[in-house]
Amino acid sequence: MPLGNILIKPASGLCNMRCDYCFYCDEAQNRETASYGMMSEETLRRLVKKVMFQAEGEVCFAFQGGEPTLRGIDFFRKAVELEERFNRNHVRVRNTLQTNGYDLDEEWCRLFRDHDFLIGVSVDGTQTLHDRYRHGAGGGGSYERVRSSIRLLEEYGVEYNILTVVTRQMAEHIHEIYQEFRQNGWMYQQYIACLDPLGEEPGQREYSLTPEMYGGFLTELFDLWYRDWRKGRAPYIRQFENYIGILMGYPPESCEQRGICSIQCVTEADGSVYPCDFYVLDEYCLGNFNTDKIKDFFESETGADFVKESRNVSGICRECPWYSLCRSGCRRHRSVLDKDGGYRNYFCEGYRYFFEKCGERMREIAAYLAAPGGR
Repeated sequence: MPLGNILIKPASGLCNMRCDYCFYCDEAQNRETASYGMMSEETLRRLVKKVMFQAEGEVCFAFQGGEPTLRGIDFFRKAVELEERFNRNHVRVRNTLQTNGYDLDEEWCRLFRDHDFLIGVSVDGTQTLHDRYRHGAGGGGSYERVRSSIRLLEEYGVEYNILTVVTRQMAEHIHEIYQEFRQNGWMYQQYIACLDPLGEEPGQREYSLTPEMYGGFLTELFDLWYRDWRKGRAPYIRQFENYIGILMGYPPESCEQRGICSIQCVTEADGSVYPCDFYVLDEYCLGNFNTDKIKDFFESETGADFVKESRNVSGICRECPWYSLCRSGCRRHRSVLDKDGGYRNYFCEGYRYFFEKCGERMREIAAYLAAPGGR
């Protein structure tokens, strides 16, 4: 099976910011080696060569962290050079990079523009909400620096989208946030539910979401989005687009909406490979790009067990009228073990509330888009 997408952590979990809810900081503290430092050019070369030699049609290199730009701009110039050198199958190559936007400058923007990088920028709503949990290394707010970086991306014509972590406080102010994002012209948005620390009972932190809050957040956001959709000016919101796609018979591109995990080959700075960004833990290691073949990652017993475990969904879920849409959400949120030994999503009741309030309107949109001339 060709590896079409690969997520790479060139600076491991190292970061120039200190976000209170950072799931990767928590994840790193739960493994023997917290940080793998900076990826070497030799590891990069082996990784790119192996991926490119087996690629078919299209391949995407997605750089994340931590903060990937800490590895330095020359590393990414080298990555592009290696992609071109090893592209013997003449496939389309895409590069994406998820950044906190804290330290971008014109040199970075030129690189992104010249090589068609798609940039994800993390912004948690309005300045007050963003600065509450997203701090610079020195402890101050980061919003103004991030906004400055976004303006620079716009000046250089770099394609970007906005990634927002949904905390308790952010969920309570989605109307205000949605309006500001629209005023800023941010038409490509992704919202991800904040993760509580591994092994901790969910809902206990100041920033934690409850199922009720998450259901209310999704419903209010959809109401705002639907109003704009009716006017032909709705932003692209990944979660809603995937739900509507499912209703139209398309497989969702977002892994949390597929219902079953896959092997994503998340690669740490030392070349070690893991099935998912939320499971970069010692017990889930599939191998290493420096020593193993890509097929070894997919054929490993660890990988097979990881996928198998994701199928362990509660019978209550499977009997739910919304299961075909919900699919029990992201595995990382499945923390409720039912009597039948299956897992339910912590946000189950929130999802149910959302679908009951908004499901029919999603079906309406899907039917409209599926009709001749609907798009």
